[in-house]
Amino acid sequence: MIVCVCHRISDWTIARAAQSGMPFDDVQRAYGVATQCGKCETCARAVWAAGSPAQPVSVATVTGATVVLLPA
Repeated sequence: MIVCVCHRISDWTIARAAQSGMPFDDVQRAYGVATQCGKCETCARAVWAAGSPAQPVSVATVTGATVVLLPA
């Protein structure tokens, strides 16, 4: 699913970056997530947190929507 409409960044892209250990600030710099209108920041951070190696969660609920992160 597209998380950042302004830059057309998907949940998969954010999750893969998180799984590789990339901090959220670096995800913003690299992909532009939550840097234009900012409406995606809550969802983007939730997807990033769910995909981060320190947080071994495979499913996250974001504002009533369920985001399923697939294994690498």
